[in-house]
Amino acid sequence: MTQLASSINPFDPNAPHLRADPYPTFAALRENDPIHRAAHGYWVVSRHDDVRSTLMDRTGFGQGDFVQNIRLFYGPDFNVLGHTSYRWLSEVFLMQDPPQHTRVRGLVTGALTAKRVRAMEPRIREITTQLIDDLAQAHTADMIGQFAYRLPVLVMCDMLGVDPFDPRLAAIIDAIAQSFIVFEARALSEDELNVADREIARLEDFFDELFLERSRNPRDDLTTALVQSGGGVDALSHHELITVAIGLFGAGFETTAHMIGNGLLCLNRFPDQWDTLVSDPEGHAPGVVNETLRYESSLIATYRTALEEREIHGQTVRPGEKVLTLIGAANRDSRVFDRPDEFDIARDASNHMSFGGGIHFCAGAELARLEGRVAFAELARRLPTLRVNTDAPAWREGFLFRGMSTLPASW
Repeated sequence: MTQLASSINPFDPNAPHLRADPYPTFAALRENDPIHRAAHGYWVVSRHDDVRSTLMDRTGFGQGDFVQNIRLFYGPDFNVLGHTSYRWLSEVFLMQDPPQHTRVRGLVTGALTAKRVRAMEPRIREITTQLIDDLAQAHTADMIGQFAYRLPVLVMCDMLGVDPFDPRLAAIIDAIAQSFIVFEARALSEDELNVADREIARLEDFFDELFLERSRNPRDDLTTALVQSGGGVDALSHHELITVAIGLFGAGFETTAHMIGNGLLCLNRFPDQWDTLVSDPEGHAPGVVNETLRYESSLIATYRTALEEREIHGQTVRPGEKVLTLIGAANRDSRVFDRPDEFDIARDASNHMSFGGGIHFCAGAELARLEGRVAFAELARRLPTLRVNTDAPAWREGFLFRGMSTLPASW
């Protein structure tokens, strides 16, 4: 089957209008050009079934050649691994294919078990309650900086055994924000890349010290579990431990913070949904998490590389070609979700694609769901009159990850 010519301009993830509202563009692609050739030559897939089949295909799609994937944006002579930040990114198991991906992910998930996550609920609820106690009397707050970021950061500190009062922690959190820009599929400016290189080096030094300390003095925390994970030739090396820890720490608070902030924005844009949550916080909080992940996901797109020839929506995708799956478009596909542009916490949104699929399904999905469920339930219970400013949200720079830098609130 031959793909019909499209009048849609080549998709550019750096287009300024996408930061404010990507969904009209997503809808146009999904309905008129469901497998689209973008400006850099990669494919863009936007319908739910096509996104799902691409992400779930364990043999046909993977991460592919990391260096070539990055050079797609910089040119063939760019020294990818000469940059500390890209070298680190190339070693993150999320960016790898089997067998290395299988080995490292298996050891990570062996330490981050469902049992360990379930056992954390009382502590997560305690942290959440304390944060709300700190806010309650002020009657105003920035719900991103004072709550949405602080909750998952404190949870990750608790999990990894990082001292939440460590004077270096603020710099480590800032280092995550400045270095994780390398996940963005675009050419970074010289200044951005220099900062990312510097901040990844800062993170490596911090976690190097942490793992050396845990190897000498084990504790009941995830850092110790990672040190002791595996056995024989399968054990993680010290360098791999550092790489994994940076990824867990960063992913563990960045995307969860965005989910909490995005959920509060949606609940206030659809105030009847906030009222529904307040009427039964524990009963409706799981629905808020799922619907937020569907309607305003923290991750709105992700890349794959064809490992074998595949056909998507009548178009042949050849080995080595790159595919951008628009998760945010798939999550609003009316073929799967009724009234997709409405935020409805009572709907079954379990088919959303925000945690990915296949071998790259988010390893921290259960923890994110738990943190979100506790956060939304406790906020509705303790601050039932909470309102956030829904005018002109302060969306952060970048395309793949969607979240706000600030969200003023009052109650």
